[in-house]
Amino acid sequence: LGRCQLAQLLQRQQLDGYRGYSLADWLCMAFYESNFDTAAKSVNADSSTSFGIFQINNRLWCTDERSPSENLCRVACADLLTSDITDDIICAKKIVRHPQGMDAW
Repeated sequence: LGRCQLAQLLQRQQLDGYRGYSLADWLCMAFYESNFDTAAKSVNADSSTSFGIFQINNRLWCTDERSPSENLCRVACADLLTSDITDDIICAKKIVRHPQGMDAW
């Protein structure tokens, strides 16, 4: 996704100001996590894997059916790799509601 296209999507999903985070915060996080790539997938130093535009981790937030996961977002990690980022946004909202907020990233 392009920066402007992502900004419009996030605005429509009411992320600007969500839990105190501005649209700029969300865009910055998506840029540094995935370079706005909805299909980004990366293996972390702890052997966990992060998925999608927000790099949502399989240890806590999604399930990849191979690794143990709490799957707090109740979503398959593969679903976070599509160009439809609705499920990514829903999960990101859950993540920032936890005590760490955006520091979870």
